[in-house]
Amino acid sequence: MQTVATASHADQTRALSLSTVAFTACFAVWTIFSIIGVAIKAELGLNDTQFGLLVATPILTGSISRLFLGVWTEKYGGRLVFSSQMILTALATWALTLADTYIMYLIAALGIGLAGGSFIIGVAYVSRWYDAGHQGTALGIFGAGNVGAAVTKFVAPFVMVAYGWHGVAYVWAAGLAIIGVLFFLLAKDDPALVKRRKTGAKAPSLAQQFAPLKNLQVWRFSLYYFFVFGAFVALALWLPHYLIDVYGIDVRFAGMAAASFSLSASLFRAYGGVLSDKFGARSVMYWTFGFSMLFLFMLSYPPTDYIIQGKDGPIAFSTQMGLWPFIVTLFALGFFMSLGKAAVFKHIPVYYPNHVGSVGGLVGMIGGLGGFALPIGFGALLDLTGIYTSCFALLFVLVGIALTWMHLSVRAMERAAHGDVLDQLPQLPEMQDIHHPERTTMPRVLEDWRPEDAKFWEDHGRAVARRNLWISIPALLLAFSVWMVWSMVVARLPAIGFDFAPSQLFWLAALPGLSGATLRIFYSFMVPIFGGRLWTTLSTASLLLPALGIGYAVQNPDTPYLIFLTLALLCGFGGGNFASSMANIGYFFPKAEKGNALAMNAGLGNLGVSVMQFLVPIVITVGVFGALGGQPVTMSDGGQLWMQNAGFVWVPFIIAATVAAWLGMNDIADARASFADQVVIFGRKHNWLMCILYTGTFGSFIGYSAGFPLLTKLAFPEVNALNYVFLGPLIGALSRAGTGWISDRFGGGRVTLWTFVAMTVATFGVIFFLGLGSFLGFFACFMALFFLTGVGNASTFQMIPVIMGREVPRLMPQLGADQLKRQIGMESGAIVAFTSAIAAYGAFFIPKAYGTSIAMTGSAVGALWAFLIFYVICIVITWVVYTRPGGLLHDIEHGRGDLASAQPAE
Repeated sequence: MQTVATASHADQTRALSLSTVAFTACFAVWTIFSIIGVAIKAELGLNDTQFGLLVATPILTGSISRLFLGVWTEKYGGRLVFSSQMILTALATWALTLADTYIMYLIAALGIGLAGGSFIIGVAYVSRWYDAGHQGTALGIFGAGNVGAAVTKFVAPFVMVAYGWHGVAYVWAAGLAIIGVLFFLLAKDDPALVKRRKTGAKAPSLAQQFAPLKNLQVWRFSLYYFFVFGAFVALALWLPHYLIDVYGIDVRFAGMAAASFSLSASLFRAYGGVLSDKFGARSVMYWTFGFSMLFLFMLSYPPTDYIIQGKDGPIAFSTQMGLWPFIVTLFALGFFMSLGKAAVFKHIPVYYPNHVGSVGGLVGMIGGLGGFALPIGFGALLDLTGIYTSCFALLFVLVGIALTWMHLSVRAMERAAHGDVLDQLPQLPEMQDIHHPERTTMPRVLEDWRPEDAKFWEDHGRAVARRNLWISIPALLLAFSVWMVWSMVVARLPAIGFDFAPSQLFWLAALPGLSGATLRIFYSFMVPIFGGRLWTTLSTASLLLPALGIGYAVQNPDTPYLIFLTLALLCGFGGGNFASSMANIGYFFPKAEKGNALAMNAGLGNLGVSVMQFLVPIVITVGVFGALGGQPVTMSDGGQLWMQNAGFVWVPFIIAATVAAWLGMNDIADARASFADQVVIFGRKHNWLMCILYTGTFGSFIGYSAGFPLLTKLAFPEVNALNYVFLGPLIGALSRAGTGWISDRFGGGRVTLWTFVAMTVATFGVIFFLGLGSFLGFFACFMALFFLTGVGNASTFQMIPVIMGREVPRLMPQLGADQLKRQIGMESGAIVAFTSAIAAYGAFFIPKAYGTSIAMTGSAVGALWAFLIFYVICIVITWVVYTRPGGLLHDIEHGRGDLASAQPAE
């Protein structure tokens, strides 16, 4: 903890003044769409949802970039990073004037969003100049740069009236560029950076900077900032549009009225820092959440007409908040939000003096994402409900959750402390677990984990490993269910009034595969960095977003196609979970049981596709959730569908799985590796070869699962295939879980080779029977394909540890026995996760190939021939590299009858 000042008062004043001016300018640019977006909306004829996405897009970039900009500031210093960020943002703002389509505006808006990353740069930079007793005040003054939003709302409307919105963009770009240059010339490097350069000390590594992020308390404070900052940004962007539509005022009056909120939510942040230094951040947070709930309840109450049956007849009256009471209430809400922003950031430099960039970056990123997600939510709620005050109702629910979570955490910590211990708690008792700045250990961490020790395994290890496995399986099953749910939903959308073309429907079925596969690339490296327990909890909870979103979107046939595309991409969260789940479970089991454990986790997890395809057709025909689930849609044939249940049905199970993961899973201390340690696999040729082979097996399984329902419906419209298409994924999942012993017995290479041969034959059968118009033959061959993909999924994964058990000793002969075992285990786990990421693109390419083939030729046969050729390529690779005499696996697989003992130590 930094307890004394490290610089002169003059240098402190210089750093704080320059940073505050720079942050004010950046914030003015970051919220530029709140004014010019109104003109662009009218120019392009955007609906409310499209407008919400436009004004929120810069917030997305600004939020995500905070995590990286904070880390770079720790490494390179605020002077260089701040200047570079401002100049790049100025260029992006100027480029906005060159856009002429909605898509181009969105792309330019992503660049403008870099302005939002300035906050964490300034926090990391300013905190280095002050001691702990004055950091709250200093950061509060710096954070008052949020007033830049008010500057935009006061000044930009007049500039826009005089010179058009292009004039606003030119002036704001020029001003930011000038300030960026002046900051580089006038600012000094912070004392910590100067000291590090003099001593020659290395900058902290990414792993060191990200280490504190595994504490739940950090993520809880991210939720707090999601409201106090994210909701502030969202309202700053949304209010001019709201005021114009609800109260019928012009853009200049609307800008000034909205600016009063921005002023109160910005200027008083400095006062919030003083209060946090004096009374403690916990007290300030209670004031913030308590008063915010009161004001948001008042704002969320819609204009209502009442008729009361009185003694002398009906008594009619109405309630509605007038313009000036609305402005006053907003000003009061902004005041308490500004106090909360300072309070949240009070503790970061105190408890994490060496991790301000990473911890503050995460908190700032999550908060900034509120500024991105909430305007989209405002627009979607307005489109769905038609109630303007629905935006405040959403914030009321959000702050209620934050207040409840904080209070329960505080009470739990206080009940656990007594007497002197209670007096020694930090200002935020929920931070007790991280009271020591450098303490980064997690609860439920297995410091001593020796699965290869037979006695340890029997006495203790097996029970712990199996508990983690049986919690992981249902979480992964739910992930697959949510990932593939669009494969069933899209087939029913036309029946409930959505006028989407076949190509649009195939895009909805394919996009979850694209996003899921892309996320797997990142998820594959997360477990060694964050720990399996925390990552499984977060990744499972993330499934609530698409599940709830689908449930609400399908209830209104007027929901824009863009919303459906967004939800389809969010379903990719489920696809990404597989990579991290497999990497996590692999660490728990000894080599003799690892194959079976991975097969169980993957096979029963894959079962989620079949469960979804079986369950969704049932739940959409009944009102499972009663009035809470919404009204059914009446189809053209008179039947009724509760299509929203396709999303809602997963919500209670996701919540239960999330709680189970947090309470019941463990982390393994030895299963730690930085991203730099893991990227060695990109130089291993077998990593890329196994990506091809696993794409042929798992990529086929997940792609066929995604495209089979819609393909069957289009190819055989007279057959009600949706009632039993779940059989394919069911067969594939069970065959994966139940055939791992075949690969252990005969060798993964040989089983993979013959699996691809059989898949080639089965694919030809599908083509043949599709040409004949025989549904039975078509269906039987597809069932064979699903079965074979399951066998191949298990056999390809069985190959990976055997291959690396031979390759790593050859490539790294300098390693000792223990180091060699750890390296083999780490590389095997990373390759398992990465190959699953690449293979998951099959969920995108196979449905998209069907759609393209049908669009070009009127039939899916062209796509099937392409798949057949790919399987032939996989046969050649497997034979030439692995199974032929002299191949890498030939001696192992032909020299022993039982391969279990040939598995390398991992």
